Amino acid sequence: MEFAVDVRGVSRRYGRRWALAEVSLAVPTGAVAMIAGSNGSGKSTLLRILATAIRPDLGDALVGGFSVKKEREDVRRLTALLSHYSYLYEALNARENLSLFGDPNAVLARVGLAARAEDPISSYSAGMRKRLSFARVLLQQPKVVLLDEPYGQLDPEGFRLVDEVVSELRGKATIVMATHQVERVGKFADVKFELAQGRLR
Repeated sequence: MEFAVDVRGVSRRYGRRWALAEVSLAVPTGAVAMIAGSNGSGKSTLLRILATAIRPDLGDALVGGFSVKKEREDVRRLTALLSHYSYLYEALNARENLSLFGDPNAVLARVGLAARAEDPISSYSAGMRKRLSFARVLLQQPKVVLLDEPYGQLDPEGFRLVDEVVSELRGKATIVMATHQVERVGKFADVKFELAQGRLR
């Protein structure tokens, strides 16, 4: 398949405000795509549409050849979304959270949380929660990885972890990354887009 992500005239409105307006773009299979833009430019909205968390009001997008409007379950089987919200179960520990998706042992060590595997999520810092969310993405073994501000809430060591994970996934999965870290991501992104006030610049 030439394009893993093919966005076709997608628009999304919140009340009277258009968060996205007729956005069209395509990401080649196996590529790393950077989506830049200021806060409120529509980056998160676009990633949430690709993950089928919300529907576009107009247009459509194909992920792995499946429509985000008509074939949502097929899209969800292919994708993993790392968003601003961790969606972790607070009462469970890290190992229990990841066990819902597979064997947690290898990925806990990979993201530097093996020593805190039995601690409840309620005791985790924001950076630790982000690391655990990354571990969940790795466990899902997705074909399309959607990363919304993956460097947020992380320290320099966490920044290196993101870079390493993206490097490991390159070629195995298609990665779409919404980020403010334009200089950092721009060095290794295969394709680059910029959104401004909901439109592709």
